[in-house]
This record gives sequence, structure tokens and C-alpha cells, in this order.
Amino acid sequence: MTARAIIIGAPRSGSGKTSVTIGILRALTRRGLKVRGAKSGPDYIDPGFHTAATGLTGVNLDSWAMSPSLLNALAAQAADDTDFVILESAMGLFDGIPASPGRTGSAADLARLYGLPVLLVLDVSGQSTTAAAVAKGFAIYDPDVRMAGVVLNRLGSERHRRLSGDAIEAIGLPVVGAILRDPTLNLPERHLGLVQAGEYDDLMAHLDRLADMAEKSLDLDAIIALATPLAPAVGDITDALRPPGQRIALAEDAAFSFLYPHVAACWRKAGAEIVPFSPLADEAPDEDCDVCWLPGGYPELHAGKLAAATNFHVGMARFAEKKPIHGECGGFMVLGEALEDAGGETHRMLGLLGHSTSFARRKMNLGYREARLRADCPLGPQGALIRGHEFHYAQMMATGNDEPLADLADGQGNPLGASGYRRGHVSGTFFHAIARA
Repeated sequence: MTARAIIIGAPRSGSGKTSVTIGILRALTRRGLKVRGAKSGPDYIDPGFHTAATGLTGVNLDSWAMSPSLLNALAAQAADDTDFVILESAMGLFDGIPASPGRTGSAADLARLYGLPVLLVLDVSGQSTTAAAVAKGFAIYDPDVRMAGVVLNRLGSERHRRLSGDAIEAIGLPVVGAILRDPTLNLPERHLGLVQAGEYDDLMAHLDRLADMAEKSLDLDAIIALATPLAPAVGDITDALRPPGQRIALAEDAAFSFLYPHVAACWRKAGAEIVPFSPLADEAPDEDCDVCWLPGGYPELHAGKLAAATNFHVGMARFAEKKPIHGECGGFMVLGEALEDAGGETHRMLGLLGHSTSFARRKMNLGYREARLRADCPLGPQGALIRGHEFHYAQMMATGNDEPLADLADGQGNPLGASGYRRGHVSGTFFHAIARA
């Protein structure tokens, strides 16, 4: 039996999708059901909350970055031995990039591909019956994307609920949830999104508050009834990132946490072993490993501690003498000479590459990316085409004199120039890899 699934969508970011998704995931898990969270598009943080709420590892499903075969394989794995998959949309339901049909990166692509119904979360603060016009727009915008029900969020009163809810039901859409404004349900945020699940002292207490909200304010039985089977076509993981080595030393702590669940899962499925270490605890990579991987995260929040981690510095330099090291985004910043934090203080980094970065001079870089590698590195062989994304605020202060790692294009194939650097066994880039193109 495959899982039943539903997509949680909204008109925009900030509508309350994540709180509703986590509340449903946690509430159904407390009922004894096996529930898995999924996220459309590139997002590291929300799958961590999905995992914490359910005990089952979350997954990203990205219609632009993943080939159809890989997308189907990951969707099938998510549905295997699971009762329900709750798939949370990134941004607005239809938001993606101009691309070939079904490859825009939007959650709507997944709704069409798998025939999944959408539960529309509407922030109705500042409006009442106008919410019905918004809901009707969603209902008729694309006949292949079916709105199955609506959750009203941030209501001010029972009268507010009646005005907006009755208007929506009059156009034929069932209202299956009504949530009053409650600031205590908000999840704290920082510059790259929500504060990560692993940084909460009372994470489970907050997840249970969201589950209590879901039990009180949503018709969970009706939502379960709206879900339909998730039955993808046959796929395989051929296009997943290949393991960069047999034993992979993986930096893993509050400064280095942005590794997609499917990447680690596919590495393990291919027979690789992941050996975690914590730079913030002044640990060095295990010298018996074949490769070291520094994922993205928040090194700018921990720059002083990383600069003082002598054992980490010495161990990384020793590892780089003989074996490959790769850094993505935050990991790339730490591989450089220096990092300027938000307060303008400059901290010495590993110096394994010659660039320096600044978080004090912030500028957002965001978008899908396609990288063609100029040389062999842990991402793949020379000439390989890798799909992923960039999302960072740091800027380059100094570029150094290292060789470029890849030629970069945006999601529509427009050239963006050289990206990243390589020196000896060391490579890095702001680009986050998702899958092979």
C-alpha cells in the first residue's frame, strides 16, 4: 500500500504553511500514524522540522533540479511504508521559474504530476469575503491543479471566520480549518529562514503546541479524507549526486547543517559511510576518511569560535595535503582566508583557499543554478553538469588567486560566469548541489 498525500499551498511565503504543516504532521503522528513531511524546492530548514515532528526523515522534491526519474524515485521512497505524506509548498503554490512544462520547481508541478489535491492556507488578516475571490482564483487558475479545501489563518474573531468562511464555501470549496491569530505559534526566523529545529531548547514542546492547535482548529479527519494515493511512475537514483568517497567526513553542527536529506540517503544507498565531526567542538575530520565535506549553514554566527578551533584548523590542513575537501556556501566561506561577521569583526578562517568573505556587507543572492565543473572535484568529474541553487547574503571581500571551479548559469541557462575556487585537493563554491543534470 502506498501512502496517501496532500499538498499544503498558499498564495505567498508567510501565510502560515509551515506551522499548519508541522501541526498536522505532529498531530497525526501522535495519533499513531506513520507520517512523512516533504518540501517542494530547495529548502534545508523545513525538512528538519518535519523530521522532528514525525520521527521519519523528510525529503525535498524539486521538479527543476531533479530529473523526472530521480523525482519519482524519491517520491516513491517517501510513500513507502508510510500512511501519509504531507507535502509543503515553497513560497506560493505556483511560484517557480520559466521552464519547460513540469520543470518549473513549483509545488504546482508536483500537484499535476502526481494528481495530488491542494489544501490552501489563506492568511485572511486584513480581509474577509475578499478571501473567497483569492480562493476562486486558485480554484480556476489551472484546471490540472485541484484545490481540495481551505484553511483560514490569522482570524480575528468568530465573526471574521463566518464572513470569510461562508463566502469561500459558497463558491464550492470546503473550509476545513480556522485558526485564530496567536503569536505564540510563530516560529522564530533569521536571515536564511526559520531558526533550525536543532537549535531549540524546547523543540518538542513547541511542536506539540502546533499539534494542539491542529487538533483544535483543523478538521483533521476531513483533511485525511481529502488526501489521495501518491503513486509515482517508476524511477531510479541514477541522477543523484554520487558519493565523493567511500568514507565521507561530514562537518555537522550548528555552523554546518545544510545537507539535503536525499543527498546523504543516496550516498548511503550507494555504499558510502558518513563520519560526522563538529568544527564548533574543535574536532578534525577522521584521517581514515577518503574525503571531507563542509556543508552550508551559519558559520557567520560562530566565526569567533571557528577561528579559535585550533585542532580543527590543524586537522583540516593535514587532511588537505593528501585528500579532497569540498565546501558549499558556508563551508566555502570557512575554507577561505577570513570571514567578516555582521558586527564588522574579521576572523581568520582555514586559509585553504585564497578568498575572503563578508557578512557585514550583505546582499542577497538567490536562485537556481546549473554548474559545469572545470575540473574533477567531490561534486563530480570534469565536465559534469550539476543542478542546485544559491541562497546567501555574504559577499566576496577578496577573490584570491585560485583557479575557478565551475562555469555557472541561472535556472534558464543564462551564463553567470565562473564560480567557486579550487587549489590542490581543496574546492568550494557558494553553489549548493542538489542533483546531476
